[in-house]
Amino acid sequence: MQANPNVAIIAALVSEASRAAILTVLLDGRFHSASELAYMARIKPQTASFHLAKLIDANVVTALKQGRHRYFAIGNQEVARVMESLLSIAPPVAVKSLRQSSQNKAMRYARTCYDHLAGNVGVQLTQALLSSGILIEEEDRYTVTEHGEKFFADFGVDLNEAAKKRRQFSHQCLDWSERRHHLAGALGNALLERVLELDWVRRLPGTRAVQVTNKGKAGFEEIFSLDLN
Repeated sequence: MQANPNVAIIAALVSEASRAAILTVLLDGRFHSASELAYMARIKPQTASFHLAKLIDANVVTALKQGRHRYFAIGNQEVARVMESLLSIAPPVAVKSLRQSSQNKAMRYARTCYDHLAGNVGVQLTQALLSSGILIEEEDRYTVTEHGEKFFADFGVDLNEAAKKRRQFSHQCLDWSERRHHLAGALGNALLERVLELDWVRRLPGTRAVQVTNKGKAGFEEIFSLDLN
């Protein structure tokens, strides 16, 4: 394989603390304005705009213009996958307040990782899919079994539509808080969208953490034998 020194360009981008903070915020899979990102990364708006320009130039971040405003998101799932992997080996942030402790606990319990479910709930759900024979593990990805095809159809997840997306279908993503793999890719996204539709989980404003509803706790237990109480 020919050496590619351009990897240093990406490494240099992520190694800067403010840019790393921006990318971590963008792991929620949503579009954010520069001012929102500046606030959450605790930097000045001008500084955020400077860093966002560099990230866009490197195709790490994409921009969407609506009227006079621009919104930013992670460029693709591979960027999110790399960031999640880096978080799994990064030293934990020091907890200095009760609020920070509560936020950290919520993130570790259940959150979005780009566009799929992560955290303790995401890992438990993936293990339940494997244990019940819905998925089987093959190298760095998951394969849907014949039993799994029927299950997803009954559960309301359209595998054919998920497979049409120009992305990996069902790869493993290393969970930074659980240090185990959870389901990612087009199938992981379809599964998250379905449990959101069912109101089993709800997105929370200003954070990647998601709330598992009482309806969700009952549903996860009934369908996947998960005790999330």
